[in-house]
Amino acid sequence: MTHPFAPYIQILGKGKRGSRNLTQEEAEQSMSMILRGEVEPVQVGAFLMLMRVKEETAAEMAGFALASRHSLKIPTDFPSVELDWASYAGKRRQLPWHVLSALLLASHGIKVMMHGMQITSDERVYTPAALAAMGIKTADSFTQAGQQLQQCNFSYMSLNTMNPNLQHFIDLKNTLGLRSPMHSVVRMLNPASAPTSIMGIFHPGYDETHQGAAQLMGANNLAVFKGEGGEPERNPDTDCKVHLVIDGEMLIETWPAEFSSRHMKDETMDVLRLAQFWRGEIEDEYAQASVLSTAAIALRAMGRAANSDEAKQQAQRMWQDRTRDCWGA
Repeated sequence: MTHPFAPYIQILGKGKRGSRNLTQEEAEQSMSMILRGEVEPVQVGAFLMLMRVKEETAAEMAGFALASRHSLKIPTDFPSVELDWASYAGKRRQLPWHVLSALLLASHGIKVMMHGMQITSDERVYTPAALAAMGIKTADSFTQAGQQLQQCNFSYMSLNTMNPNLQHFIDLKNTLGLRSPMHSVVRMLNPASAPTSIMGIFHPGYDETHQGAAQLMGANNLAVFKGEGGEPERNPDTDCKVHLVIDGEMLIETWPAEFSSRHMKDETMDVLRLAQFWRGEIEDEYAQASVLSTAAIALRAMGRAANSDEAKQQAQRMWQDRTRDCWGA
């Protein structure tokens, strides 16, 4: 008897003439089966690698993301979140300054839910290490995340805490040797169903795919751009093309570089500098531009500014008036 999941592999693997893309409904159904454990391991590997070779469409990404979101067990009394922040890439050249961008918005009353991977790496600095330097604990449950959001308008949860199965599929990269669609899908999770999401990509073309997927999922507000190291962090040394969805309308804006020459790689990557910069103990022109312009992109995506200049002015005022009640670090 043919396995119930086999038709989905057949759709993708019948060759150049016989294969086709999955519809959004088929993508959601197939991923739901995978997450419920109804699929054999060999089928999961085949399915993910067939998707990897052809690359996922916006409809497929939307279906996968919806199935993944539905797999999360979120309390019914979870507080409303205004901004979803996906942070999965880790940093190698510059510190994760975007963490301060998120905290800046949170310090002005915007509830920010951040999610990513909790990895200890000699090569990259991941968000949990940056948060620890700011004296912020990662949430070990949705209940704790809700409490943190109520107290300080910010919480971070690791993918493994939200759903270990999703983390498992990310970890398959070590076995398969290639990234899978799940690396993109988790960025679309938006676990608290916030009205606005911000995410970074590294590989060209995925900004358009994320933008299209978000619209198919009914997202009203989104910002996705090629971030520094793949994180949702503006590199102020270069022009930045931001793919937006604002009130359901898809837009593309180019934010010009803020410096005429590039800054050197941060050789020390000392996360303690994040807290020092937040407290005003040290100055760093790159960090200043990165933190404020990243916050500005989020404000633009939320519809709080009519253009990039207005968004950057708002972010500047926020920085000057930031409170440190929750993050004295």
